[in-house]
Amino acid sequence: MFSVIMSSAIVGIRSFPVRVEVDVSNGLPGFDIVGLPGGEVKEAKERVRVALKNIGFTMPPKKITVNLSPANIRKTGTALDLPIAIGILTSMEVLQPEQVSGYLFIGELGLNAEMKFTSGVLPSAEMAKEIGLKECIVPKVNETEGGVLSGIRVIGFSNLQDIMNYLLADDKTRKSYRCPKINPEKLLRDSRTNEGEDFSEVKGQEVVKRVAEIAAAGFHHFMMIGPPGAGKTMIAKRIPSILPPMTVKESLEVSEIYSIKGLLSEVNPLITKRPFCAPHHTATVQALTGGGRNIKPGLISMSHRGVLFLDEAPHFTKEALEVLRQPLENRTIEVSRVNSNTVYPADFMLVIASNPCPCGYYPNRNKCRCTESEIRRYMSHLSGPIMDRIDLTVYASAISLKELKEDGRTCEDSKTIRDRIEVARRMQRKRFGNSGINFNSEMGTKEIEEYCVLDQKAQILMEKAFEKLSLSARGYHKILKVSRTIADLEESKLITAKHITEAIGYRKREEE
Repeated sequence: MFSVIMSSAIVGIRSFPVRVEVDVSNGLPGFDIVGLPGGEVKEAKERVRVALKNIGFTMPPKKITVNLSPANIRKTGTALDLPIAIGILTSMEVLQPEQVSGYLFIGELGLNAEMKFTSGVLPSAEMAKEIGLKECIVPKVNETEGGVLSGIRVIGFSNLQDIMNYLLADDKTRKSYRCPKINPEKLLRDSRTNEGEDFSEVKGQEVVKRVAEIAAAGFHHFMMIGPPGAGKTMIAKRIPSILPPMTVKESLEVSEIYSIKGLLSEVNPLITKRPFCAPHHTATVQALTGGGRNIKPGLISMSHRGVLFLDEAPHFTKEALEVLRQPLENRTIEVSRVNSNTVYPADFMLVIASNPCPCGYYPNRNKCRCTESEIRRYMSHLSGPIMDRIDLTVYASAISLKELKEDGRTCEDSKTIRDRIEVARRMQRKRFGNSGINFNSEMGTKEIEEYCVLDQKAQILMEKAFEKLSLSARGYHKILKVSRTIADLEESKLITAKHITEAIGYRKREEE
């Protein structure tokens, strides 16, 4: 008998429907899976065979053929175990076609027929909703992950026997099963009650904190240069606390990425706080971009809608740094392999921290013994194309004893800073509307001409700066975009000379 079961597979961060076609017929006994299955999918036949045996169903000595359609796309992972098992039971007439129609089946089976945690449930449930299926049947540990979606029932079960009992039950019994419904808005609200690390804990470094505020307001990439122990890492870790809370749409976008990585759980079915990824300088290109035998997102994509922090950036390999060029420009990252081409989202805020020299103490010649050539060679690890995308650069000087003894209660907390940033963000949303631009940092030449309106004094100052600093067109536009953000923080429609002066102060002189 022939049967069709609906399931899904992941390509990139999107799920696509898979028709699991099962045929059990007379012939030489065998069990074949076709349709471009990956290694884990090929192994499913042994897991399915033993799982069925352990709930009392012996596979018949017949020819069993499983086709995964569409057959031209490789299927990887273990999510197809359950639909293959359900398809065999339907072809054996234990279940009827109408009893499995309208469902999406996802899940890995243990040898004892236990349903195990499976990655990618959230995007799969989203896809099922889009194609009009009524319910998703998933492992019990994944049901809260699917419960954040409205418009579709996602029901979790602990083992295959419970799923069979559910499918064999009458309509009234099936409708009585309760599936968890998670309110994403409530989860996001609750997550704000515990902000974690706060800017009030940062002593001194007022200029660096100011630059962090400007960067967060306009989603500008920025760089901190300073000696060890100046607080660069401490400030970077607190940047998510001053970014506006994620919207439900943003949260679902990020959660889909983490779902594919298998990083969601029953307790945390949704990513509610902006990501902060800080890879070690030994991180490989593949760890940053994603890939592997079964292509999955890397740290760059896991920073989507959040912060990617590169501490001691010159110590990263040149290849790892250069791979940032595409995502910084396009806000996506493309992972190309011989048989596939996958695009992942990568709209993040890049924060770089660096020592000024190999020993870390330049220009303090009482401590620094580095030669000029060593200093130039050290900083040259950050190439021109990467530095070209850094809008703000600030020097973090060593903290004095007086600053270290300051009462933390006198320092601004993250909420106070975030309130100012949210005002600036509202101005940007109103300004750009539905143009596809979200932040000042994304403005092109046309938008700069339209929205970066300077008063008379600012125009004169900008003309002088252009000549005196020998600015390129790129440098000129960078100053205007940063100035626009500074003006937004003060709720000013016009860019004044004060805004221009501050933006010029955050330029890296070496690039001129």
